[in-house]
Amino acid sequence: MSRTYAITGCASGIGAALAQVLQDQGHRVIAFDLVEPQAHIDRFIPIDLNDPAAIDAATAQLDEPLDGLCNNAGLPPRDGMAAKILQVNFLGQRQFTQATVPHLSEDAAIVNMASRAGHRWHDNLDQIKRLGALHSGEDLTAFLQAEEIEAIRAYDLSKEAMILWTMAMTEPMLQRGIRINSLSPGGVETAILDDFRQAFGDRLTRNEKRAGRVGQPDEIAQIAAFALSPAAAWLKGADIPIDGGMGAFNMADALELGVLGGAYSGR
Repeated sequence: MSRTYAITGCASGIGAALAQVLQDQGHRVIAFDLVEPQAHIDRFIPIDLNDPAAIDAATAQLDEPLDGLCNNAGLPPRDGMAAKILQVNFLGQRQFTQATVPHLSEDAAIVNMASRAGHRWHDNLDQIKRLGALHSGEDLTAFLQAEEIEAIRAYDLSKEAMILWTMAMTEPMLQRGIRINSLSPGGVETAILDDFRQAFGDRLTRNEKRAGRVGQPDEIAQIAAFALSPAAAWLKGADIPIDGGMGAFNMADALELGVLGGAYSGR
C-alpha cells in the first residue's frame, strides 16, 4: 500500500537517499528543505529551520495526511555556527514536528536522525534539559553565552537532545497512535563528512579505521525506511546505532571486555 512521508533535509545525503528508497517502494515523498532536490520528488515545500516563522509558513502549506515523518535535516560542527546548529538540528526540528503531528495518521511513525555524537547524553543531562526549556532566539543567545558553547559542543548537544526528546515523546506520541524512534549514524559518506573529520579529528578517524570505512547514505536510509514502515510496529522509543560497530568498539574498550573473547583477538 502506498504511503505518504515527509522528510526534512531531502536535497542531499541521507535525506535524498531515504526519499529514493521510499519512492522505490512505491511511496509518496514530501520534501522540506532550503533548496529544491534535483531528483524527482512528489512535492517540495521550502523551509528554513533556522527561522521559526518560516517553519510555521511551511507547515501551514500541509493539507494532506501523512503516514510518517523523518527529521533528517542538520548542520555539521562549523566554527561560529553554534546558535544555528542548535536551532536547525534540534529546536527547529522540534517545532516542525509539533506543527506536523496533527497531519499524522494514527498508525504513523516519526524517525529522528540523531548521531553517535549524542551518545554521551547521560553526562550532560542538566544542560540538555536547559536547552529543551528554550522558546525563542533571545533565549538561545543567552543560553550559548551562559553555557560557553562552541560549534562542536553545539553539535553534540543537538544530537543528545534529539535522543532524549525522542525518549520523552514516546509515551505522548503512543497515546495518539504514533511511534517515534531515533537513529544514530556514525560517520557517513556525504558532502559534509570532511566537516566532521576536521571537527572531531581522531575521534572519527580512529573509529573509521577500526570499522574499515564510513557508512553510505543508502545504508542509513534503508534502516530509516524500515523504522518508518508498519513492519517496525513494535519498535517504539528506541535509539538505534548505525555505526558499523564503532560504538561497540569503544564500549568494549571502556569496559575492558577483551577477556570475554577468550583466546581470540581481532587485532
